[in-house]
Amino acid sequence: QVQLVESGGGSVQAGGSLRLSCAASGYIGNSYCMGWFRQAPGKEREGVAAIDSDRRLSYADSVKGRFTISKDNAKNTLYLEMNALKPEDTAMYYCAADRFKSRCAAAIATIPTFGLDYWGKGTLVTISS
Repeated sequence: QVQLVESGGGSVQAGGSLRLSCAASGYIGNSYCMGWFRQAPGKEREGVAAIDSDRRLSYADSVKGRFTISKDNAKNTLYLEMNALKPEDTAMYYCAADRFKSRCAAAIATIPTFGLDYWGKGTLVTISS
């Protein structure tokens, strides 16, 4: 049973930074991917960033240059470093994982994003102007 638990959300002013964490437990597979997705009130869920088991990275255009995804395999934890935050980054942020390493990048590129195998419950990020 794979479980994903997000943390690190909060409220900051525009221009500030936050780091989200996603602690993963259970076995996802050898050729997997993980990613961050977000959903703002009244909007579709969209992809933010993804990393696969080969450490290939994918980013949504809206966050390129501002957000950085990384994974600590020893801790089995996924991170999202968010800098230069904007009010439009306000959303519930979800961690997700899939047993097929190409699916997260594909989900990032698709709006609205499609379902992956495993999802966390989300952590709320609020950016004030």
